[in-house]
Amino acid sequence: MAGEHEKPKTANEGAVDGADTSKIDAAPQEDAAAKLEQEKTELKDKLLRALAEMENLRRRTEKEVADARAYAISAFARDMLSVADNLRRALEAVPDEARKAEGFVAGLIEGVELTERELAKVLERHGVRKLDPAGEKFDPNLHQAMFEAPHESLAKGQVHTVVQPGYAIGERVLRPAMVGVSSGVPVAANDRMRGE
Repeated sequence: MAGEHEKPKTANEGAVDGADTSKIDAAPQEDAAAKLEQEKTELKDKLLRALAEMENLRRRTEKEVADARAYAISAFARDMLSVADNLRRALEAVPDEARKAEGFVAGLIEGVELTERELAKVLERHGVRKLDPAGEKFDPNLHQAMFEAPHESLAKGQVHTVVQPGYAIGERVLRPAMVGVSSGVPVAANDRMRGE
């Protein structure tokens, strides 16, 4: 009966080789808690990224919708510019004597002028503005240089002749203005200015 006099064993004493089982049980729990914390951090990061992506998508969509509203008529407006040009050419082709005449020809001229003004108003009402840059500094984003020539009163790089007006809708150019650009004051005029 040797077993009767033995002391009852505690939980720590019954472990293999005297190891502390409380530490063994705690290690898997700590690993599981660390894994859960890491998963929580990863999921939070993914959620924040998804929210940011949705916000960016919302902003892009709003901008695209606003651009679509503003520029929806661009192709139509660009096509209408040739109509405006032809009306202007028709009026410029009328001789001065015909303008002074009365009757049918005067009524026709007046009708073409009214049509040109109405077309300009309609284009303007829909955000299309005319670019008529005479005297302004040449801007390659808005103007197309057709030629360069000296000009007595304009500095180099300024527009002195508008061959064909341009048009823009919002910040976009539908058609650049075709212009003549000053190459500066002619040499003879420059000498006269120094002599004065």
